[in-house]
Amino acid sequence: MGKPAAVVWDDSLLGYDMGAEHPLNPVRLDLTVRLAGELGVLTGVDLLKPRFASAEEVERVHEPGYLAAVRAAPSSALGVGHGLGTADNPVFERMHEASSLVVGASLVAAEQIVSGAADRAVNIAGGLHHAMRDHAAGFCVYNDCAAAIGYLLDSGVERVAYVDVDVHHGDGVQAAFYADPRVLTISLHQHPTTLWPGTGYARELGSGQAMGTSVNLPLPPGTEDAEWLRAFHAVVPSLLAAFRPQVLVTQCGVDSHREDPLADLALTVDGHRAIYRVLRELALRHAEGKWLALGGGGYELARVVPRSWTHLLATVLDRDLEPETALPQGWAERTGKAVMGDGGQTLFEHWGGDASLPVDVAIRDTRRAVFPLHGLDPDDPRD
Repeated sequence: MGKPAAVVWDDSLLGYDMGAEHPLNPVRLDLTVRLAGELGVLTGVDLLKPRFASAEEVERVHEPGYLAAVRAAPSSALGVGHGLGTADNPVFERMHEASSLVVGASLVAAEQIVSGAADRAVNIAGGLHHAMRDHAAGFCVYNDCAAAIGYLLDSGVERVAYVDVDVHHGDGVQAAFYADPRVLTISLHQHPTTLWPGTGYARELGSGQAMGTSVNLPLPPGTEDAEWLRAFHAVVPSLLAAFRPQVLVTQCGVDSHREDPLADLALTVDGHRAIYRVLRELALRHAEGKWLALGGGGYELARVVPRSWTHLLATVLDRDLEPETALPQGWAERTGKAVMGDGGQTLFEHWGGDASLPVDVAIRDTRRAVFPLHGLDPDDPRD
């Protein structure tokens, strides 16, 4: 990597806090930054401070009436609607400010890439991919992923590829660009018949001139590292090569982990590390090295998220950590984990065109749905 990577972080991002009992507890971010610091991943890195996104910047992807509802919600004595005030999306003090700061953090990261100051940038507080144009959903008030992609397009980037590896379907980003041929959205997630939000079937392909630019690979519950990586490699690299993005944006949720309490995939931290490394490689190969990495889901707050996202930060910064790296003193006692890996098996066999395993059926269905729309042969494993 020729230029230093940009890391956007400040403790003010901990203000996106839906309450101590809510699964999306900001402690996971604090622990990640602490662990990365103690392991030397952030040594010498000038952390960039986030800024509040303006109303105009948020309105790239959200309706003005929705912003007004978010602003008013903490002081409203009435039901606020727009998906707010629910168990998933409770109202909290300074909700608009906290949410617009997350958007602003992702915009700062995107600005680093557009300006040429960095080829890679990361905002682990971002990745709020479920928020829709006029309502909150899935713990997400404003969609920073879509806002960052919108900024890239407004700044002259002609093609953006968005790859979402969260266990939940990246529905909000897909919806934002469903009819926009400039954005390729690829989501790998647990099958929608078994997990919220119930979308993300292979048949969801985009509309109009954007037909084929929405790609979904729904995976069966219990999918492990090697199977997940087999599926990824059977679909994503070929599509990126065909689409030729100028920037790769990734949502790096870690709720695909086998210990995550809200879902049923079975990846390990070793699998997450392997995913980040291949995303870095694909950005170099297909996106001129331009990579914007965002956080996302992940609800095993102490044992999983800090280790997985420390690997993400290390990968973005070219300071890769081995899975055998020992955790700093005190971490093992607090988490029951002694090293930066789980002993996961990340070696995999490439898909060969068969459908002998449940994951192979998912691969086949997605390739047959979308590959012909990109001039690729869905049944030829060389494509």
